[in-house]
Amino acid sequence: MSTPSPASAPAPAPTSLPGATGPAASAPRVPVSVTVPVFVRLKLALLNNGLRQNSRRRAAYITSIVLTVLFAALQLLGLIALRGHDHATALVTTAIAVLALGWAVMPVFFSAGDETLDPSRLVMLPLRPGPLMVALLISSLIGIGPLFTLTMAVGSVVAVAHGAAAAAIGVLAVVLVLLVCVALARAVATANLRLLTSRKGRDLALLSGLIIAVGFQFVNVGMQKLSGEDGLSPLEPIADVLRWVPPAAAIDAVWGIGDGAYAPALGQLALTAAALVLLLAWWHRSLSRLMTAADSSTLQAAEPARHASADAGAGTGTGTGTGPAGADARGLARLLPAGRTGTVMLRTFRYAWRDPKTKTGWATALVIGFLLPIVYVIQGSGSIYGACWACGLMGMQMYNQFGQDSSAFWMVVQTINGPRDAYLELRGRALALVLVAVPYVIAVVALAAALLDGWAEFPETLGMTLALLGAMLATGALSSALHPYTIPQDSGFKNVHPTQAGLATLSIFGGMLMGAALCLPVIGVTVWLHVSGAHGLLWLVLPLGLAYGAGLAMAGLRIAAPKVAERLPEILTAVSK
Repeated sequence: MSTPSPASAPAPAPTSLPGATGPAASAPRVPVSVTVPVFVRLKLALLNNGLRQNSRRRAAYITSIVLTVLFAALQLLGLIALRGHDHATALVTTAIAVLALGWAVMPVFFSAGDETLDPSRLVMLPLRPGPLMVALLISSLIGIGPLFTLTMAVGSVVAVAHGAAAAAIGVLAVVLVLLVCVALARAVATANLRLLTSRKGRDLALLSGLIIAVGFQFVNVGMQKLSGEDGLSPLEPIADVLRWVPPAAAIDAVWGIGDGAYAPALGQLALTAAALVLLLAWWHRSLSRLMTAADSSTLQAAEPARHASADAGAGTGTGTGTGPAGADARGLARLLPAGRTGTVMLRTFRYAWRDPKTKTGWATALVIGFLLPIVYVIQGSGSIYGACWACGLMGMQMYNQFGQDSSAFWMVVQTINGPRDAYLELRGRALALVLVAVPYVIAVVALAAALLDGWAEFPETLGMTLALLGAMLATGALSSALHPYTIPQDSGFKNVHPTQAGLATLSIFGGMLMGAALCLPVIGVTVWLHVSGAHGLLWLVLPLGLAYGAGLAMAGLRIAAPKVAERLPEILTAVSK
């Protein structure tokens, strides 16, 4: 008698687990009264574990709690002091809307900071989405973030509530604000969980610093506007829109009840309650899909498409072949020069696109440099010469070139047999940066000239920025050869090893000061033309800066190449720690 093959053997009947979410589930649901206490104890245990770490992490954890509680208390007192102010409603409505926005984006950028945001850890438990959602929602009300939100909501209600009816509605508004914020964060985290746990999601998390930096600039500008003669009145047009956006609508409803506008206030409360219901439905649907649907990235059916995509991509070799990707080069590779230079340029571009740390550096420089002229215009200060900051940010990407390779630099080492190979390696990296930096710098200077009405200074400013770019390329190449350091890959928020912090500071800031010093001849010529009244000759600064910057860059690469060839073992050791 033959034994049936695995392909022809009948599949075993599915086993039903209590509270399972699959279609074969037949066991009764696990009651909410059981799941909620368990999840509350789990959240308290996670918070308690923060105190059981090493002394440094424990100190940071306790400090963050103390500072948050202190800030929340001061914020509560400040909101209470606003009671009776003419623009108190506009301020608290805008503040609650911004707070809700923070709850929406924080899980995207800092999902790794809270392990309870990952419901995929609970997929194998015999729980249905409904009881699980209730337990997660209640346990999410425990923590620093909910406490901060509660104090802001309470302070906002105290600032705008007038009368017993408004105070009673204020209690409901506080509950709605807190539940909407928490449900919004949970729904966003669950709906984007597979993105957040993927490589692209981790790249997005690394860009959080960029988002915070840009947001801080706009907050700074806003604070300056509110500190002017008009006070809080500029918030009124914004509040007129946000008063109908949940959960800010619930806070504005408290003021409406006190002012006698019962119908609009009830409509705002109903709108906020409807938003909460929709968020819970979205969260429930995302949770059900997460617990029942297979991840397509693990299905064998996706393998052929992935292999086909991989076969279609061009190679990223580090050798000195006839072209950046061989005879069958495609896409960007076909536009790059042949030989090692094109190969290195292609590798640099792919690092900038695929490596999270490199991508963060490039994106931060591009976005912040582009926003600086806009910030100057909003502030009503600054000049077109501030565009040089954009050039400096891009030039910093030339520093620590080999540290960006990390331990993979040993593959590059195998292809460097002398100063000539080292020069081609450095030249390829510098040309890749120039290919992006030069058009970018021209665009930023043109934007600054258009916004600040400084077209007369456009040629001289562009000349100085190009000279600065060449100086940064030269000093960056030298710094990469003399002061390399590793970039940790085990942490998304560390850009230097703790034992190399001083070396990194010397490398970057010392190189920047040297680059600025190398630009003094061009700056001196510009100042002399201004002082002598020869304004008609200021356009000569543009070709002068272009030629001077190109000369500095080539000289720096020529000087750095022999040092790279001589110090290959030291560089490899430094970047591989």
